[in-house]
Amino acid sequence: MIESVQCFFNAHPESVGQAREFASATLSGWGLAERIDDIRLCVSELATNALVHGTVSDHGFLVRLDAEDDVVRLEVHDSRRQRPETRQAVDTDVSGRGLVLVAALADGWGVQDRTPLGKIVWSCFKTAGGTTA
Repeated sequence: MIESVQCFFNAHPESVGQAREFASATLSGWGLAERIDDIRLCVSELATNALVHGTVSDHGFLVRLDAEDDVVRLEVHDSRRQRPETRQAVDTDVSGRGLVLVAALADGWGVQDRTPLGKIVWSCFKTAGGTTA
């Protein structure tokens, strides 16, 4: 059975925390608690990237979660086509580690164009299957 939910967030800094809570509540409801911490951190990183780099002025971002069998897919949709790139931050950098964290925590991730504009940054997480309702 496939479970799927999505939520739109406004372009405000507090939306990142709201997106994390949305993911936590959704995963708990689906009985998929074993990956909540990893997915929450990835939601935080990808939502922050969308907010800072991926949204056109005053446009928000969308977070979508899909669960099927033993995989959860996280998607963050934004309004710019500019693709994020991983980079190696140095010790003195205060940012620039987000995609490195996503790559380390997720079982796969990537970027695809969104129609009519923007992009989707996605990541997948293997789970024990949970009890999707």
